Amino acid sequence: MSANDTGSGNAVGGGGGGNRSAGNYDHDAASQHAGDGSDALSSNGSLYKLVGKISFPSCRLVLSVLAFLGFFVVYCLRVNLSVAIVAMVNTSYTRHLEAQAAGNASKDASDEMCEVEKHNETHEIKDTGFYNWDSSQQGIILAAFFYGYITTQIPGGILAQRFGGKFLLLFGICWTSILTILTPVLVYAGGFAALVATRILEGIGEGVTYPAMHVMLSKWAPPLERSKMTTFVYAGAQVGTVVTMPVSGLLCEYVSWESVFYIFGAIGVAWSILWFFLVFDSPQTHPRISAAERSYIETAQGPQNQEKGSLKVPWLEIAKCVPIYAVAVAHFTNNWGYYTLLTCLPQYLKHILNFDIKKNGVVSGIPYLVLWGIMVLTGFLADWMRKKNFLSTTNVRKLFNAVGFLGPAACLIATGYVNCNAPLAVTLIVMSVGLTGISWGGWSVNHLDLAPPYAGTLMGITNAIATIPGFVGPSVVGALTQNNQTRAAWRAVFYISAGVYLFGTIFYAIFGSGERQKWSVEIKKIDPDGHEAEHTPLDGSKSAAEVNIKLVKVGDDSKHDVNTILPNAAHDTNVV
Repeated sequence: MSANDTGSGNAVGGGGGGNRSAGNYDHDAASQHAGDGSDALSSNGSLYKLVGKISFPSCRLVLSVLAFLGFFVVYCLRVNLSVAIVAMVNTSYTRHLEAQAAGNASKDASDEMCEVEKHNETHEIKDTGFYNWDSSQQGIILAAFFYGYITTQIPGGILAQRFGGKFLLLFGICWTSILTILTPVLVYAGGFAALVATRILEGIGEGVTYPAMHVMLSKWAPPLERSKMTTFVYAGAQVGTVVTMPVSGLLCEYVSWESVFYIFGAIGVAWSILWFFLVFDSPQTHPRISAAERSYIETAQGPQNQEKGSLKVPWLEIAKCVPIYAVAVAHFTNNWGYYTLLTCLPQYLKHILNFDIKKNGVVSGIPYLVLWGIMVLTGFLADWMRKKNFLSTTNVRKLFNAVGFLGPAACLIATGYVNCNAPLAVTLIVMSVGLTGISWGGWSVNHLDLAPPYAGTLMGITNAIATIPGFVGPSVVGALTQNNQTRAAWRAVFYISAGVYLFGTIFYAIFGSGERQKWSVEIKKIDPDGHEAEHTPLDGSKSAAEVNIKLVKVGDDSKHDVNTILPNAAHDTNVV
C-alpha cells in the first residue's frame, strides 16, 4: 500500500492529510515514471495501448472484463435454483401443509397472512410442480451449495497463491457449469438426495473462485486502482443475479424449469473457453502485454514478490493480526444479509406478497441491479477519496463499511412493519440489498490493503467464515417459516439480519485497519549483476534503512533504474 493510500506517511492509524514520509515508496510517482517516454501508455496508466493507429484494450482491462463476466456466470449458476425451485415444488402440497398449520393456529397468527389477490389465483395450477418438498427440505436444498463451498475456500487460496489463479478459477466455473447442465437428469434419477449432493459438488467447485481472483488482482491491480478493479470485477456477481432471477422466472413460465439449468450451464462452458485463451496469471506471464503496461503495473506496486510458489504463508502472523479478524467479521456480516435474501427472497415474494413466478423472478432481480450500480460507483469513490487524501485508507474502509451495513439494517427492520403493502415492502428490500454495495468499498478490498502477497489466502480464510451464513441463514429461515409463512415469521428473519449488521459495524469500526501489515512486506533485493539476492521480510528484525532497493524497468531497452532507500521501514507499514 502506498503512502498515498493513507494520506500520510505516519504510522498505522494516521488520519487523512499530512505530508508523506520521505522514505516511503511513492506509488503515484512510480506510476508516472513507468509511463515516461512510452507511446504505449500514458503516465496515468491508460487502459488502451496503441498499435499503429489502432487502439487496443490493455491487458488488465481485458482481465477485468472477463473476470466480471466470470463472476456473472458464477452467480448465474449459484442463484438459478432459487427461482427454479419455486416451479419444481408442488404448490398444492406445500399450501396444504400451510393450511393445516393455519387451521391449528390462533386467529392472531392467521391475521399475519396476506390475502391472495384475485389476479394471481389463476396461476395456482400453473405454478404447481412435481416434487413434494416442504419448507424445511427446500431450506436444506438451498443451503447445500454452501456445505461444499466452505470446504475449498482456504485450500483455494493456498493453491492459487502457489500455482496461480487462472486455471483454478477456470476449473471452478467449468466444473460447476457441467454439473448445472446435468442437474435435471440427476434430479430425475435421485430426487431430493441427488439434488442436495449435486449442489454440494457445485459448491466445492465455486469455493475456489474468490480466492483465485483475489490472487490475480494482487498481481494485476496497481494500488490506486484496487478499489475500482475489485468492485468492478465482483459486481459481475450482482449483474448475474439481476439477469438470472427474471430470466429463470420467464424460462420456468414459458419453457420449463429444466431449461434454466441447460442454458446457464452452457453459458458457463462458453466463458471457460474465452478465459483459457485470453487471460494469464500475471503481467510477467502474459505474452501480449506491452512493455509499458507491464512496467507501469510493476513499478506502481513497488518491490513485491511476483513469483508463484515463492512465498511461505505466515500463518502465525495471520492468526495474531486483529485487522484480519475484523475483515472476517465484516465479510460474515455482509454475507448473512446477502445470502439470506438471495436464497429466500423468492419464497417471501411468493408466500407473503403472493407474486406469481414470472413477476417473482423480475422483482427478485431488481435489488441486485441497484447493488451492482452502487458497487461500481463505490469503487471509484473510494479510490478517489484516497487519492485526494480526504481520508486515510483506514477511515475510508470504516466509513464505507458502516454506511453499507447500518443502511440495510434500518431497511430490514422497517420491512417487518409494512404489513401487506407490496410496493413499499419491495422498495425497502431493494434499498436493503442495494446499500450493502457501499460496504464493498470497505471490507472486500481490505485483504489487498493488509497483505497483498497473501490476498488469496486471506480471502480464502474470510470467505470460509463468511460462507457459514450461506447454509445457516436459509436453515434459520426454513425453521422460522416451516408451515408458518406469516409476516410475523419473516419479521423475525429481518430482525436477526439487522442485528448481525449492527454487530459487524461495531466490530469493524473498532478493530479494522487499512494499513499494510509489516509482516506482509517483502523487499526484493537485486545484486549489482541484476540477479535477485534474497527476500527480506520487514518483520521488525531487520531495519529496511540498511537495504538498497533497485527497481529495473522491465521491458524497456534503456533499463531505467530507480534507486531508493527506505528508512525506518520496520516501523512504518506504508513502505509498499
